[in-house]
Amino acid sequence: MASSALQSDSDDGMDEFMDKFKTQRYKHGFSEDGWEEEFNKIPMFMKTAPEEIDPQKYPELACLQAIIHDEDRPPEEQAQSLKNEGNAFFKEKNYQKAILSYTAGLKKKYEDQELSTVLLTNRAAAHFYLGNMRSALNDAAAARKIKPDHLKALIRGAQCCIELRNFSEAIQWCDEGLKVHPTDKKLQELRAAADKHKRAAERDARKAKAKEKKLHGEKEALLAAIKERGIKLLQPAKPRQCGSDNEDEDEDEGSSAVISQLSLDGLSSQEATGARVFLDEQGSLHWPVLFLYPEHQQSDFISAFCESNCFVDHLAVMFGEELPPWDSDRKYHPQNLQLYFEDEEKETLYQVNPETPLLKVLQHKRCFVKAGSPSFIVLVNGSAFRKQFLTGKKIQGL
Repeated sequence: MASSALQSDSDDGMDEFMDKFKTQRYKHGFSEDGWEEEFNKIPMFMKTAPEEIDPQKYPELACLQAIIHDEDRPPEEQAQSLKNEGNAFFKEKNYQKAILSYTAGLKKKYEDQELSTVLLTNRAAAHFYLGNMRSALNDAAAARKIKPDHLKALIRGAQCCIELRNFSEAIQWCDEGLKVHPTDKKLQELRAAADKHKRAAERDARKAKAKEKKLHGEKEALLAAIKERGIKLLQPAKPRQCGSDNEDEDEDEGSSAVISQLSLDGLSSQEATGARVFLDEQGSLHWPVLFLYPEHQQSDFISAFCESNCFVDHLAVMFGEELPPWDSDRKYHPQNLQLYFEDEEKETLYQVNPETPLLKVLQHKRCFVKAGSPSFIVLVNGSAFRKQFLTGKKIQGL
């Protein structure tokens, strides 16, 4: 009887309360249409945290945030809460907010060195996934300074060094870690990867150095061949240093400067093909040569005109059986053409015999190679345009 009375007391009013649900709905329950959205507002069940916490919209979350950032709690407890907050952001891949939380935790004045190590290592991980390798490496180094055997800091430091292509330093991180964690597979894998990358980088550096040395040798040989032939290049004008008494030293420095410019302004063609003069195995120079047709505002480009070849050899190919489409009057036959090169300084045109080899023309005292490509004007003999074009100009023969 006593038990029955006690049960009656404990259920007092419950039956009446439950009977209400048979006739009226619960006023504060989730709506049928929006229950998932409302359910996601509860901190325990949230899939992702909102960017901005509105106390009106997220009262429970705002309350938890206030507890985390409560300045009245001990600094160590605050730092621990901020670490947990950063970890939550990290799991959501919100690495920027994770960094802010870890940084705020590190600013708290506490004595727990283990907690500082964890905060630094976690912040290093967040920086790593954001691609901030230098910041990540600095945090890993700071964590290792506090706790030299901290495995995660050692691993992160080695990873950062590999990403920064500091392979020797990565090996040092791994070796330091393997002294205290000799069986750790991650450190072993990172060391093997760093060593492989290091050897590959050294091999590439040796190849690049050998290639550079070869190119420099080719440039020197090319320059020597051009000088031996007496061919003149139009180099960019450079101011001469005042007060230099050593003419031989100036000459040597000038020669070195010319060599360094062989692939630039001195010998690099401005044509879209990028063709440039080269020295073949037989010791002959091949030049990129430009032919200009002012009457039709057209041009032709021969990428490799051997110095021993005559102009007529190329003209016979260019204006052989099939004439260019812009020659509507069919006038450009090899036997009808006259060639000239221009001395811009003296404003003089020099007529070139088509039977002359290219080398002989380039060796003329008033012929200068500009922008790496010798250029020649082509006119039709006896045409009205030729007469008009040459009017008022100085004409000389070779």
